[in-house]
Amino acid sequence: MLLRACSVVLQRWGTGKWSLVHRLQPGVSEVLIAARTPRLSDVTVAALEQAWHGSHHELGAVIVQVSRVLAEMGIIAQPILGAFEAPRGVVIDTSGAPPTWVAWARRWYETSTLEPPTRKQYLAVLVKVGRWLQRSQPRVTEPDAWTRSTAAACVAAIDRLRVGDWAGADPRHLGRRIGKPLMPRAKVGYLQALRAFFRDCQEWEWCQVRFNPLRSFAAPRSIGAQIRPDPRVVDDDVWAKLLQAGLNLTGDDLPRGDAAIQHGHQYRYPLAMIRAVVLVWLFAGLRSDEIRRLSVGCVRRQSFGEANDPPAQSCVLRVPVNRTSIAFEKALDLAAGEAVQEWERVRPDQPLLTDVKTGERVRFLFMYRCQRIGKDYLNNSLIPALCRKAGVPERDARGDLTSHRARSTIASQLANARDPMSLFELMEWLGHKSPQSTVHYVKSSLANQVKQYEAAGYRDRNLRSIAVLVNRKALHGAAEPDEGGIYYDLGHGYCRHEFFAQCPHRLACVRCPFYEPKDSQQLLILEAEGNLVRLRQDLYLTEEEQAVIDGDVVAYRALRERNWNVPTPAGPTPYQLAAVDQT
Repeated sequence: MLLRACSVVLQRWGTGKWSLVHRLQPGVSEVLIAARTPRLSDVTVAALEQAWHGSHHELGAVIVQVSRVLAEMGIIAQPILGAFEAPRGVVIDTSGAPPTWVAWARRWYETSTLEPPTRKQYLAVLVKVGRWLQRSQPRVTEPDAWTRSTAAACVAAIDRLRVGDWAGADPRHLGRRIGKPLMPRAKVGYLQALRAFFRDCQEWEWCQVRFNPLRSFAAPRSIGAQIRPDPRVVDDDVWAKLLQAGLNLTGDDLPRGDAAIQHGHQYRYPLAMIRAVVLVWLFAGLRSDEIRRLSVGCVRRQSFGEANDPPAQSCVLRVPVNRTSIAFEKALDLAAGEAVQEWERVRPDQPLLTDVKTGERVRFLFMYRCQRIGKDYLNNSLIPALCRKAGVPERDARGDLTSHRARSTIASQLANARDPMSLFELMEWLGHKSPQSTVHYVKSSLANQVKQYEAAGYRDRNLRSIAVLVNRKALHGAAEPDEGGIYYDLGHGYCRHEFFAQCPHRLACVRCPFYEPKDSQQLLILEAEGNLVRLRQDLYLTEEEQAVIDGDVVAYRALRERNWNVPTPAGPTPYQLAAVDQT
């Protein structure tokens, strides 16, 4: 009876007959054996979980489907969580770490409110730190025994850490990176785990406050300087080809596995669903987890203009709760919205699943045969298929074409458009908490850089500076080697000062010893000197005015005497001409 009931419900959800015949019967048998009853009404959640934990991966997926059928029939309150919804348990190699320290780490893991993947990652780091304690600080086995000195030694060890140094008994899974320096981001992750662990232990009063974890385990500048924002934007021409390939995706472009062809399936998911996933990835700028967690009815059309305005080319997409913001709405291109609505129209009825992030029962959008799309399906299947259709490589100079690179590419194009979105508008569109996070995703367009560079007139500005530079050899012909140099042409004379742009005497060049008048200015200098002498004799001047005029007279006289030996166009110098006049 249980097998027949499961078959009817699963067929309504889209599961094929081959899967029912070859997979459903073993799963139902495991459930009935665990429940120790042949009656359908006696099956409990505890029996389902017992059968699921004791089964291998493929059979466990069938048991999860059986639990969903029982929840649909009302026999149990809710189905058990599958392998993609909740971890089966934390299995971490603790060899080489002090048992007392491992117990403290597991106690923190069971108490912390961080998300399960983050807690598991931090727990693995704490176990590795325990191995370091066992080797270098064997007496320190509890958080209460840590001091500021111990924390400093740990930070120094992390800074010099190499791949495999704190590994367990079998480090072969690390591959070829064994012995290479740890990446800067990995070092920062180690320090984040230690900050969270000791901060919680102190706040929960599990240990005494001996040091400040936020300061003691802060990332050193030498590590932080190596981590720069790297949006990894896809080139515009490559992205345009991918967009064209996604808009024209057909069934012949999708990957076909041997198992699918053997059992009569063209590909794993319906074409309408795959088109919707691809266009959402190409237009929405969402993380892969956000795409997987979209719910039915997340797209709606809404007009914000006047009645006579042309139809809108965009719709509204509701993004679920994510790691940086609560649920929010954002603009989405109409092509992607229509693809989503088309998939909703042909989508088979699917059971509700639990959203691990919120704990709510959700009708996920991209779900087929009781399963959501896999975590790696976009990166490992769809994006390579798009690259093959578009004729572009799956890897460029910035790395592999992954799902997250679409987010930075779209953000950069929106920020560098002809009518760009402002920083705060882009921050809300991406769902960030602060503009600083948005800046990390945005990269300035190379075309805009070229335009701004040309508008700055760097070359013309320097050419104008070169235009006023005169070589002294060109002025005086065959000058001596020690008289060579660059002069600034002031029009009425030349300046020999090397830092003319910062010269404090530019409005009083006659007083400056670096000033050399042109030949055409010699008579004007003599005339100006005579005018100053007459002005001093004919007018009544105050002491301040008399001092100014005297200084100008001295300056002009010095300037005249300095050029006394400069040859005139006729040949003789002014000194020689004066000597001839006196004779």
